[in-house]
Amino acid sequence: MKAKPGKPHKTITKTAPPAAGAQTVSLYEKRRKIYPRSIDGIFARWRWIMVYVTQLVFYGLPWLQWGERQMVLFDLGARRFYIFGLVLYPQDFIYLTGLLIISALSLFLFTAVAGRLWCGFACPQTVYTEIFVWVEHKIEGDRSARMRLDKSGWTFEKIWKKTATQVVWLAIALWTGYTFVGYFVPIRELGSELLALHGGWQIFWVLFYGLATYGNAGFLREQVCQYMCPYARFQSAMFDKDTMIVTYDPERGEPRAPRAKTVDYKAKGLGDCIDCSLCVQVCPAGIDIRDGLQYECIGCGLCVDACDTVMDKMNYPRGLIRFSTQNGVKNHWTQSQMIKRVLRPRVLVYSALLLLLCIGMMASLVVRSPMKVDIVRDRAALSRIVAGGKLENVYRLQIMNATERAQRYHIAARGLPELEVATEQEFDLGPAESRWVSVRLHIPYGSAQPGSHTIYFDIQALGSKAQVSEKSVFLVPR
Repeated sequence: MKAKPGKPHKTITKTAPPAAGAQTVSLYEKRRKIYPRSIDGIFARWRWIMVYVTQLVFYGLPWLQWGERQMVLFDLGARRFYIFGLVLYPQDFIYLTGLLIISALSLFLFTAVAGRLWCGFACPQTVYTEIFVWVEHKIEGDRSARMRLDKSGWTFEKIWKKTATQVVWLAIALWTGYTFVGYFVPIRELGSELLALHGGWQIFWVLFYGLATYGNAGFLREQVCQYMCPYARFQSAMFDKDTMIVTYDPERGEPRAPRAKTVDYKAKGLGDCIDCSLCVQVCPAGIDIRDGLQYECIGCGLCVDACDTVMDKMNYPRGLIRFSTQNGVKNHWTQSQMIKRVLRPRVLVYSALLLLLCIGMMASLVVRSPMKVDIVRDRAALSRIVAGGKLENVYRLQIMNATERAQRYHIAARGLPELEVATEQEFDLGPAESRWVSVRLHIPYGSAQPGSHTIYFDIQALGSKAQVSEKSVFLVPR
């Protein structure tokens, strides 16, 4: 059918009515806010211990001094990284690479052995979410009080509680952003710069990191772990049936049903699970561990604490929900039998690689030279004849003092007969200072064949055994 001129063509699509019994499934699920319930237990206490430890290190480390400088400072402007007694330069990028590889292998090893312990106890997203939920709990009340408050209208009580929560969240987030930037800008000077509105980039990054913390820990929370973090998606490649994870024992727990404490539930054919849903209420990811292993589970163990509390009240044995392995639950293994399965091939491979990398990195740091030398030929004057019948080549040497004290250096050259340094051979460098030095080398004209000749610069730190030899070339024109 052709459309009439001047009128748009109208397409009509007929949709068949849905078949009887068919269901419409939405591809986009509306987010359901999670209200984690507070619980006390061994894993809940360990989570708070890790909160204290990680935040004590993060907030406290940039304030510590090492001599006359900040103990840990990644000074991007000066292109120097200060880590305790080490001074690292861009040429030491290999150490950062080694550290990242060691961190990745450590994560693989811990995941293969004991699941997502990093996610449940030490991940910044987990730690700051725990802090923000604690603030919410202290101001707005426990789980049921927070749910009632969100459902109620905007009364004076709701306004001041919500406002107070947001103000405390913003204060924590901005202090976190300030501390983060303090690892890259001397933190004792950063405050005065911000108050004087100097350093636009510093202000930007404090606000950026602060607002990221505020949004991720205050609002997105478990959404970051489930949809933004790739670790949740590729963890299945590191898990196997001997990985220690949070498990529910269906043989013991099913069929589940509520009952009184005095009921003989065995006579009624019931399992140990009383279907109280407390394990779901305490879960920061909002999942039901009784449905089996799920990628959303961060291995925090709060459901274990909750279930053990209920089992104690019912006078049932603990361990309905516990840290175990899939093989352990299936075969009814004891703890010692599961531990024997830890040393399996993938764990041994990860451990061996990790050990070799750590030994190699430590050995490299021990034998690392306390100075760095880069040689660049002066292209403006490759080779020329100077007074006295000498043939001259000009070089530029960048010498970096990688120590915390002033050093005096001596420059020598070798590789050709009668090769001599025609400029000053000794000079001083301050602590962690870098300097470009112009060096002229002479040989008698005609003492070497035309072409390129390999030579070596020897730079010696006077008063110590530190010495660096760098290769270069001396050009003799035809």
